Amino acid sequence: MEKSKILYAEDDNTIAFLVQDSLESYYDISCYPDGKSAMEAFNKESFDICLLDIMMPEMNGFELAEYIRSKNSEIPIIFISAKALKEDRIKGLKIGADDYLVKPFSIEELILKIEVFLKRSKKTEPAPQKYKVGQYDFDPKNYTLQTSENTITLTQRESELLLYFIRNKNTVLKRQDILKAIWGDDDYFMGRSLDVFISRLRKIFADEVNIMIENIHGIGFRFSEK
Repeated sequence: MEKSKILYAEDDNTIAFLVQDSLESYYDISCYPDGKSAMEAFNKESFDICLLDIMMPEMNGFELAEYIRSKNSEIPIIFISAKALKEDRIKGLKIGADDYLVKPFSIEELILKIEVFLKRSKKTEPAPQKYKVGQYDFDPKNYTLQTSENTITLTQRESELLLYFIRNKNTVLKRQDILKAIWGDDDYFMGRSLDVFISRLRKIFADEVNIMIENIHGIGFRFSEK
């Protein structure tokens, strides 16, 4: 499944790096240092959502949002700005932004907002009814792994974890990214649950020579399917 594409305009290199580094595991994010380069990218490529700073050179975020809205009335726009005055929020929303997030902000809150607006805009693709995983047909909606002779019922979390692995197969996944994607947090107790679920999935696929869930020491895991 292709990742949703984010247009991100931010002239602060430090903030841009932190946001891009945090989001690139979940989304295809392209970052631009000013409004003009972001506008040019918008004209050339197709994006699913826009994250815009306001105080930028060449073209500020308000001007960029107005331009984007003139071309596309549906794409979600979220302002991310240090400008916290009520007047700025109102101006942003009147231009056509869907939300306004004031710096400093948490990445978790940003991801939640992104997901809300992607779902509303129907840009997130529904999961296929079934995936082929080794000998099994995996139905994430009904939490089942099925062959012609056997059906294994997973818990909801096991199913979500397996789906996350499948969508990111043959890729090293950081432990904390898995926890945040499935549980929304990465505390100790959720980490223990993750280990239990991975152990169960390994047992299920023990006889599958082409499937492996590797423990990458000090980093996380890799779900491999040959």
